[in-house]
Amino acid sequence: MLMSSHQELITAIYRSFNARDIDAVLARMHRQVDWPNGMEGGRVHGHADVRAYWERQWKLVDPHVEPKQIADDAAGRTVVDVHQVVRDLKGGVLLDRMVRHVYTIRDSLIERMDIVDPPPQS
Repeated sequence: MLMSSHQELITAIYRSFNARDIDAVLARMHRQVDWPNGMEGGRVHGHADVRAYWERQWKLVDPHVEPKQIADDAAGRTVVDVHQVVRDLKGGVLLDRMVRHVYTIRDSLIERMDIVDPPPQS
């Protein structure tokens, strides 16, 4: 897959996530996607579990994630540096930080995502 296709895919999923359009995000994931549960720990698998996880999350907090840099690494994964702002349901900022999301993409669909610490700012 061309890098521009990865960028288009990633940009579309963040836009859909921020719009709370779960169906649009899931349409870009493998049926058995392996996804991190960044709120409760562990991982969720498959469309139904990802949907349930996000629905629980959005009842508690209002996350917004904005990709700032997208690049493929040497292993063929797509690495995304993301500005993450998590607000409580009244609009108060709970978290404002950079995170790194690492995607495994197969057959033009997201197969796996991992959350890792971004490199230190120089």
